[in-house]
Amino acid sequence: MDIGTSRPTLFDGIRNFCGVSLVGAFTSHLLLLIGDSGVGKSCLLLRFADDTYTESYISTIGVDFKIRTIELDGKTVKLQITEPNQTEPNQTKPWNANFASQWDTAGQERFRTITSSYYRGAHGICVVYDVTDMDSFNNVKQWLQEIDRYATEGVNKLLVGNKSDMSEKKVVDYQVAKEFADSLGIPFLETSAKNASNVEQAFLTMARQIKERMGSTATNNTKPSVQVGAGHGVSNNQSGGCC
Repeated sequence: MDIGTSRPTLFDGIRNFCGVSLVGAFTSHLLLLIGDSGVGKSCLLLRFADDTYTESYISTIGVDFKIRTIELDGKTVKLQITEPNQTEPNQTKPWNANFASQWDTAGQERFRTITSSYYRGAHGICVVYDVTDMDSFNNVKQWLQEIDRYATEGVNKLLVGNKSDMSEKKVVDYQVAKEFADSLGIPFLETSAKNASNVEQAFLTMARQIKERMGSTATNNTKPSVQVGAGHGVSNNQSGGCC
């Protein structure tokens, strides 16, 4: 997606609100977290950004900002982590280098119109479910439909099964989820915000995939010059015409 020529989205307003400049020094990679309410999206963000965890669950309302700087493939990557609000599908209840923004949408209707803008602005989307809640896994298909409906074509996706530490209550088999993700051609990880298992890996996996895709897109969009005589190059993106 060409951010420079696209219509302004809510991402632009939040970037301006934060006072973060994306001109020149940064490449913007925006990452969205979606999934049913209670699957642990906010806890994943808190663990990744602050390396903390709380048993107290408070459903995300409004927008919260978190920023963390990491090293990715030898380069400094700045991640802005943000949580807008979002309803569950079909329900009425309530980075110098690459610059990535993580947005966690809480699962509560009045925010649906707003959050559709976040889908359109995202470069990568993590779909999170709870390994102890079969309904949250079954709803992944609906969340994927939301992506198909609102997000930019080609957006990177990652399936995340959270709460892997609760093995005694686990109802979603790893292999079942893995085969489902493989059938869609998207990566899959089980995580635990409580003990930090695979949380870092999940965010790094998404950040790296976005980086690779955006780099590939930039390469494909760079048109080679056509050599005309010795030492003269004519770009083949010039307007043509008969002489």
